[in-house]
Amino acid sequence: MKKTILILSCYFFTMILAAQQFKPIEDYLRISARANDPLYSTYAAAMSRSQLYGDKAYKMDYYSDCRPVTYSSDHAGKMFCIWKVDDVVIPATGEYLVKPVVKFTFPDMVILEYEPFRGIFVKETFFVYSSSIAMVDMEVKNTDKIPHDVAAYPILETGNDSLEIAGFDGNSDGYLTRRYESPYRLISSLKKEYGYPSMVRDFFTSNRETASHGAYSGNMDDFYNVIKTDFYSEKRTDTLNMKSQGSVDFIALHLKKRLKPGESVNFRYLRGYQAQAEDPAKLVRSVDSVKNFILKTYYEDNLILFAKVPRIAFKNQSEKLAYISAFNLARGCMYPPSGKTKYNFYVFSRNPLWGWGHGHQVLHESLSMLAYAYMDPKSAEGSQRVYMEQQREDGLIAYRHGPRGLQDYPHQNMPTTSAPFYSWINLEVYKAGKDKQFLNEAYLSGTRYVEWLIKNRDSDQDGTFEWGPNGIIENVRDWYNAVFQVSAERYLDVDKEDISDELECLDLTLMVIREERSLATMAEILGKTSDMKKWLALADTTSKLVNDRMWDETTGFYYSVDKKDHTFKFMTRDLKRQEIIGFLALWAEAAPKDRAARLIQTLTDTTKFWRKYGVPTLSARDEWYSPNVDYCCKWNGPVWMLWDYMVYDGLRRYGYNELAHQLAGKMVKSVTLQLSKNHNYWESYSADNEVLNCPPNYIWDAIIAKLLIDENQK
Repeated sequence: MKKTILILSCYFFTMILAAQQFKPIEDYLRISARANDPLYSTYAAAMSRSQLYGDKAYKMDYYSDCRPVTYSSDHAGKMFCIWKVDDVVIPATGEYLVKPVVKFTFPDMVILEYEPFRGIFVKETFFVYSSSIAMVDMEVKNTDKIPHDVAAYPILETGNDSLEIAGFDGNSDGYLTRRYESPYRLISSLKKEYGYPSMVRDFFTSNRETASHGAYSGNMDDFYNVIKTDFYSEKRTDTLNMKSQGSVDFIALHLKKRLKPGESVNFRYLRGYQAQAEDPAKLVRSVDSVKNFILKTYYEDNLILFAKVPRIAFKNQSEKLAYISAFNLARGCMYPPSGKTKYNFYVFSRNPLWGWGHGHQVLHESLSMLAYAYMDPKSAEGSQRVYMEQQREDGLIAYRHGPRGLQDYPHQNMPTTSAPFYSWINLEVYKAGKDKQFLNEAYLSGTRYVEWLIKNRDSDQDGTFEWGPNGIIENVRDWYNAVFQVSAERYLDVDKEDISDELECLDLTLMVIREERSLATMAEILGKTSDMKKWLALADTTSKLVNDRMWDETTGFYYSVDKKDHTFKFMTRDLKRQEIIGFLALWAEAAPKDRAARLIQTLTDTTKFWRKYGVPTLSARDEWYSPNVDYCCKWNGPVWMLWDYMVYDGLRRYGYNELAHQLAGKMVKSVTLQLSKNHNYWESYSADNEVLNCPPNYIWDAIIAKLLIDENQK
């Protein structure tokens, strides 16, 4: 009996403690983000309710004065609500009495408040319940001293000519529609053979009985005339057109309620989505089943999700918003196990969605796990286990791994790997989660991988490394690379254009050194003293070779060299092009202190690398340098946050803490500027200017959370 009482006492004490701790995380996550604040505003379903194909995530636009609060999904249109109070139509946030302010933001949910009209307060919650269902919940309260007639018009607008009404379901009070969804993307279209649906169906409905419904061609100016109606017109009506067939541009529902002073009403509208090959009745049932869900449960799930995130002290709200947003970005890219993997995995982006970035992990994108591990270490470990699970028997970790299995893009009878950040990532994930079993498995896997690299990426066995024959993707430094790309034009011919398999490559060699040093640390933690000494000896030996072969005393910098004669010339090409890669000698701890000091002189030269928004991939004094980020994947000037993080990490390893702090400031400034302007993270950033055209919402920018954690752990 006493034992039972003790157990119950412990249980209730734990529950009380949990309740006491619940409020602080809620307060910590509370924000007040307005239109120009640096908030990432894209939302995707929780990992457990997501699927790889037929998945919809949404970007919220709460900041454009010319629109109502809008939720848009890549190639799938947008949904929003237009308000009418006492016959006054409020069509856009620019007309609101109090504009939207975001109070909480999570990976799958956002809560905001606004007043579209005097005396009408709205608390709006957008929630992506699953890959196929999203909802907007609006708690509307009359805070005035007089009654008001409040009408809400939820709208689904596709913006193309393919929306066709299949019918209006009177039992469920919603529109069923059909449309075509293009797989074409500007950068890397979707492959329909993988399972991406293009002939799709939507179900648009509400949690309340609608006063009317309608479907229209035209735009929102035309719809304003419909719902406003000339007061003196004989055709004046408070009812939408009730259209139930035909091709249209948008569909609308009509919800209304007369609110007495102090009275509230809940308006909720939902959008369900599926492939046309599926049963429409199943879609209607699925949406109906969640119409009246209590959202507080999912809100509390998100508080728990953030419970492990380090509570750092922010200098300002911009840092806090970037921090929370970075975790939302990472978590929002995660999917549950499917296909050929039994572990959760990530994609590069959920919205927008493009082919190359969807379905498979690559080691340099996995640098996002350095941050994500602080939110959910088990999930981060799972993502890394995808590599372990699919690692080839000979030790190869291929270029891509995920639900479609290992993809090694063979060329000249050789498989393709990726930039080997593997054991470094695993070590950092371990530091966040402290799981020794994971560390041990990661150590064994990482050992096999480095042994594969030594055997297969040092073809002349001289101790420094070359990329494989498919180097144009293997070295993950893509296009307009001043060292590896032969011409300034982009031909994408791996044999004619890319020479990274014909050089002793500085980047790969430094990466191998970092892997060896990471394995040494892992071995030390695991009590494998002899292994630790072996890895440190290998790292030191390779570092000596880097300093003997790849250091140029005249310019005070590290470069790749010709594979045959170890000179800084390849045929007639000068290989002494100063890239960000040279600074990775600090990150790999390969540079003697005197040479580190020389590197710092080059790094802090404002005419070369110490630019306004970070360290560019190429010196600004190089003839190939361009500050413009006008497409994806460029290495002739853009700032890539994860590579800048490696420079930051290297500065700290050598004790240049103040410079590291200054670099962190540049990185945060770059990110928060874009989040303030367009509320996106980006694949890369300009070192010098403010306008970007490249893939947005790229998972690896989650590294900003890790940067801010490091900044607060001095």
